Amino acid sequence: MPEKKINVTKPYLPPKREYEELLNKIWENNWLTNNGPLENELEASLADFLEVKNVSLFSNGHSALDIAIKALSLSGEVITTPFTFPSTTHAITSNGLKPVFCDIELTSLNIDITKVEELITENTSAIIPVHVFGNPCDVNAIYNLAKKYDLKVIYDAAHAFGVRANNQSIAKYGDIAMFSLHATKAFHSVEGGVLTYKDNKLKKRFEQLRNFGLSNDGDAEMVAGNAKLSEFHAAMGILNLKYLDKQIKCRKEIADYYNDHLQDLKGIRIIQPHQNQQNYAYFPIIVDSSEFGLTRDQLKRKLEKNGINVRRYFYPLTPNLSCYNYHSNHLINATYVSNNILTLPIYPNMNINDAKYIVEVIRSEEQGE
Repeated sequence: MPEKKINVTKPYLPPKREYEELLNKIWENNWLTNNGPLENELEASLADFLEVKNVSLFSNGHSALDIAIKALSLSGEVITTPFTFPSTTHAITSNGLKPVFCDIELTSLNIDITKVEELITENTSAIIPVHVFGNPCDVNAIYNLAKKYDLKVIYDAAHAFGVRANNQSIAKYGDIAMFSLHATKAFHSVEGGVLTYKDNKLKKRFEQLRNFGLSNDGDAEMVAGNAKLSEFHAAMGILNLKYLDKQIKCRKEIADYYNDHLQDLKGIRIIQPHQNQQNYAYFPIIVDSSEFGLTRDQLKRKLEKNGINVRRYFYPLTPNLSCYNYHSNHLINATYVSNNILTLPIYPNMNINDAKYIVEVIRSEEQGE
């Protein structure tokens, strides 16, 4: 057993000295928030990195998604996935919209585009798919379907910073894409959120929606809150973007080890990403108890007894949460995955020996708890 518990994730921290240098700039500028110079620098850097023209920053990913929905003035129903973090569904319902849950694919764990069309009604205004674990949705099929029915598409790309699909930045797809910059993500600013979008007219609306609905003359033209990014968070983002390639390389090393040493294990299915550039933010596995000999929860307890923290991500399904209590028998794949999924530890600076130990515990002949 390791001396310290192995966490399921750990945030990357840049060199402290470099962050202190940016702190000195904040002190020199005496500018802490409200469109500060470091926020503007980060915004420009992200537009370049994500290969898009329009970027807006927010205090967190949930606020960004909430504001994206508000800005498009959606109404009625929104088709989305049940296999996601609660934030996705919360942003829909808090805007007075009805989430319509579509089942997922068993291969990608993303929304099953072949089942979306049958859920579209005259009340449908948008599709909000999620690039689950950074694995891109079928973006071309979603685009074609949205165009056919004149629907908006907002991608919840919370997991997908730095990911590419069809040799293009994932940020280029949809009317809007939202990225979370939470500390657990592959790229973070401690807390933060990003919206990328095609229509540059949305820029002004986003600025107002993240700043109490205020216009330049001080009038409040809409009801809104405060979702601005501080200079301290922007500073962390600037530095972490500098080290992102290094972080992803470290994550890939761990992911490759898991792949090489678990792919032949009966009862353990690795979720293989599509052939796209990945960020290796997560390493999910599906546990088939009939072949493996333990249920997902039994394996979880076994790993935790051996000092390894893992996560049932996402469990329970969002529609089954107490605040929704929406049960449906048509979410067959999502229910199966939610009941059998685990995410294994993976993060920058994770020791390869920890990955070896995790594999040893999973593969150990003693299948007791």
